[in-house]
Formats: sequence, C-alpha cells, structure tokens
Amino acid sequence: MYRMTNHIEITDLENLQAKTVNQDGKRLYSFDGIDDKFPSVTTVTGLLNREHIKLWRKRVGEETANKITASATKRGTNFHQLVEDYLRAETDIIIENDLQRGMFNAMQPVLDEIIPLALEAPLFSPNLKMAGRVDCVGLFDNNLCIIDFKTSSKYKEEYMAKPWFIQMTAYALMVEELTGQAIHECIALVAVEGLNAFQMFVCDPLDYVDDLVQLRKQYENVYGI
Repeated sequence: MYRMTNHIEITDLENLQAKTVNQDGKRLYSFDGIDDKFPSVTTVTGLLNREHIKLWRKRVGEETANKITASATKRGTNFHQLVEDYLRAETDIIIENDLQRGMFNAMQPVLDEIIPLALEAPLFSPNLKMAGRVDCVGLFDNNLCIIDFKTSSKYKEEYMAKPWFIQMTAYALMVEELTGQAIHECIALVAVEGLNAFQMFVCDPLDYVDDLVQLRKQYENVYGI
C-alpha cells in the first residue's frame, strides 16, 4: 500500500499541481510527481445515481434533461464561486441576481463561522485510486472539517445526502493521507433556490468508508480503471 512519506500542511493543499487528461475516453486527474492517473471522486460516486438518472432522462426527454442539467450546473458553479470569493475575503464579490442573493444571504451566517484553511484544493489518493477538488477544508465549531457547498431547487431529505457523504468521506481520507491530519466531520451546506433558506447535513466519514470502497471496486469493474 502506498503511503505518504512526507506530509504537507493543509494550507499547502491548494498548491498541488493537478491537471485533467483523457485516457481511453475517460477524464482522469494527473499530478506532478505521481505516475498513476485517477478518476474523479464525483465520477465514482456518480454510480450511485446512474440508473436513476437514466430513467429520469428517459421520462422527461433528452432535450428537457439537458436544459435542466445545464441550468443546475450553472447555478452551482456560480454559487460556488461566490462562496469561495466570500471566504477568501475578496473585495469585488459579484451577486448576479435576486435569486442568488437570497441563497447567499441565507447561508452567510454559517459561512461567517468557517475558518477556511484550503479552498478548491486538488486532492488525490494512491490508496483509494481517486482524485478530486474539495470545496473547503476548514475549522467549524473548532473542528477540522470537510465542507461542501451545494445548491438545490428544493429541500432535500436526509437520505438524499448519502452521495454527498460518500464524496466528502473520500476527501477526508485524502486530506489525512496527504497531511497526516484526521477529519472527523463532514458538512454539506445546501442553498435552496427561491426559498431564502439553506440546509446543513453532517456526517462522520468513518460511517461511509465501506460504501466508498465498494463504489470504487464497482467503478473498476465497470470501467477497468
């Protein structure tokens, strides 16, 4: 099993040099100094909802599904950038519209409680054979946490957060592998579109390690990577 011989500081995670490459039609991460290439965490965890998404696309039609997906992707990307800029204390933060303003205002009080140590940091794990970008590694309520920022068009039930918990568990394990510092709490903060509200879902990453390992094996069986 691969082990890091020289850990790095959490605040140096953002300095890891990552790029994406295409191998046999698959989008993979590569890192300077690492021979292996890794599929993204979100690609691996996407196996959880693969069949559900196929059925949904068939039900609503490809054209409608593409429009909904593109809109959700744009909403999420823009909100992520807004939150990142705010946590970095940027002075030229841009709120695009009233809808985004409502989402941000709802989440702002909890954002003010976060002490970010690394934002949009590339991570990898030769042990898990995965890579990805974590939204935030930071302190919340004096605990070192993985914090992920999500958007949604409606309220989520607790069971719907499982893919997020598995995703954040991967990031938690990667941070520990790279830095030597254990993560005991993962937090998904979800801004709900149009309701001026947010939700918080919290998990212990140790509860989802087995699910993560099983998904990684499933991905390898399906794609051979």
